[in-house]
This record gives sequence, C-alpha cells and structure tokens, in this order.
Amino acid sequence: MVPIVGCSVLTMATALERTLFWTKLLKREDQVVSAVLEAARRDLSEAAALATQAQDLPIGRFLLAPLRLNRPTPETFRLAMETAGDREFVQMRKGDKLLETVVAVAPLLGLLGTVTGLIATFGNLNIGGGGSGEQATAAAAGIGEALITTAAGMVVAILALLVFRVMITLQAQQIDYFSDVGNELELIYRQYWHEPAQSFPEPAQRGDLMRTSDRLG
Repeated sequence: MVPIVGCSVLTMATALERTLFWTKLLKREDQVVSAVLEAARRDLSEAAALATQAQDLPIGRFLLAPLRLNRPTPETFRLAMETAGDREFVQMRKGDKLLETVVAVAPLLGLLGTVTGLIATFGNLNIGGGGSGEQATAAAAGIGEALITTAAGMVVAILALLVFRVMITLQAQQIDYFSDVGNELELIYRQYWHEPAQSFPEPAQRGDLMRTSDRLG
C-alpha cells in the first residue's frame, strides 16, 4: 500500500499543479491575444510591449517570439512562431509521463500486494490438521484484506487516467488555438507591414532605384 499511496500523492499533486496552470492560462489568454492582435495592426512595437507584459503565459511568449524580430521575412516570422510554439507545447505536456506511469504501475502494485497477501494467508492455514472455523474466518479476513491493495491500485489508476485524458484534451485545444492565432498574426504582418514595405521602399532604397533607372536610361 505504501507505493500505491505514493502514486496517489503524486497524482493529486500533478492534478493540482496542472489545474492552476490551465486555469491561469485559459482565464487570460483570450484577452492577451485580442490586445496583441489589435495593437499589431497599428504598431508592432506596441504589440511586442503587450506580449512582453504577458510573458508569464505561454501565449504571451508565443506571440512575442516573432514580434521582437527586426523586420523579418514572412518565412522567418513563421519559423519564430513555430519554434516558440513547439517549446510551449513541451511545457504543456509536463506531468504526462508521470500520469502514464501511474496508470500502468498502480494496478500492478495492487495485484502484487494481493498476491503476496494471499501467499501469507494460505501459508498460515493448517488445512491438513483439520482447521477450525476460527481459522477459516481468519483466512477469509486475510483474503479480503489482501484484495484491498488491488482495489486501491485500480482507484488510483482510474483517477490518474481521468486527469491525463483531461490534460490531453486541453493540450489538443491549445494546439489548434495557437495555430489559429499564429496564422492571424502572420496575416496581419504580411498585410499591414511586409507587403506595404515591399511596395513602397525606404527613401534610400528609392534613391538607389532612381539612380539605377537613370543609368539604364
């Protein structure tokens, strides 16, 4: 029972830590995304400042990664987002391996406790000596006690599996959400900043183009 209790403590601690993580994230991320995308249409520096203020959230770090670059190409802009997204998804999967281990190990620990308990119970029986009713009652009680570990192991495994499935669902939703937000931010960058810059080059670039045109003329 000691290892099973330890597994239950780890499961509850992981569930509590992940609950705080997801509650904080889901409570603020829509507000952060709306503010950053709205600012990105006016000023990239303002959008980067807003994303910097939200660096305690995965979505804030995700949005800040491309915005802090200096006039990147759309390909570099997207690469920065993808790299930041992969890094954040790794953090979101924190605790998954532990829960998977508990789901697999807890029932086995319960079975092990039951088997060892049954071995001890049958070892104390005096079958050949015509055991009394008291011995049969003690044997039944020992078997019932031995089965407790199996029940405990299954309960812990079920709880860990439920927590794990909830976490997997939230992670899948966040992957889709990050993808949609990233696509929208990249579209804003292309439409409001990159394409206009290509259509209207800076004064120095325009001067070079005019000199080149004069020479060709």
